[in-house]
Amino acid sequence: MAKLPRAVRQLTEKFERLPGIGPKSAQRLVFYLLHNPEAELDDFARKLRALKRETVLCSVTHNISEQDPDPLYADPNRDRRLLCVVETPLDLVAIEGSGKYPGLYHVLHGAISPLNNIGPDQLYLYDLLDRLEGVEELILATNPTMEGEATALFIKELIDTKRQNGQAGIADDLKMTRIGHGLPIGADIEYADGVTLARALEGRTSL
Repeated sequence: MAKLPRAVRQLTEKFERLPGIGPKSAQRLVFYLLHNPEAELDDFARKLRALKRETVLCSVTHNISEQDPDPLYADPNRDRRLLCVVETPLDLVAIEGSGKYPGLYHVLHGAISPLNNIGPDQLYLYDLLDRLEGVEELILATNPTMEGEATALFIKELIDTKRQNGQAGIADDLKMTRIGHGLPIGADIEYADGVTLARALEGRTSL
């Protein structure tokens, strides 16, 4: 039985680790690259190395950026009374694409998922409390999935508890809203179009 070269097998295994890529898709990607000119592969390798070297995680918003702090956070024209919590940087990009949201963001990098051993400590969740001073509305824009709903509920209960205990920086009249109208249950924000996201933002409800 024919055996694939070691280099092909090793790269195939790497591609298989990517989300949504199965063994057959991984093999197709490897053979596609194999038939590219060497100069193209060198350029691909340079861009792959630059992915880590030329990006940073914003120390405030946790968005992926070229600089710290994230330019969106540093922009003086953003409405600092609004803070939108999203699961991933791709969700942030999608909401920005709607052109309807003028405030700031906080990226969690995931959602609470006990089945996948992801709890609040694995997310950028607790430092959200330090960003609530001056915020009038906190928009919980986690995905409308079981994990996203659980995460939104956890954040609401956490803030309610801290507020009842008189934690400084959290206003008594802080409004917490949840986007939902226009987004079907089970949908991911990053795949929604701009019109749908605009309607979801406009139709957010109080928690």
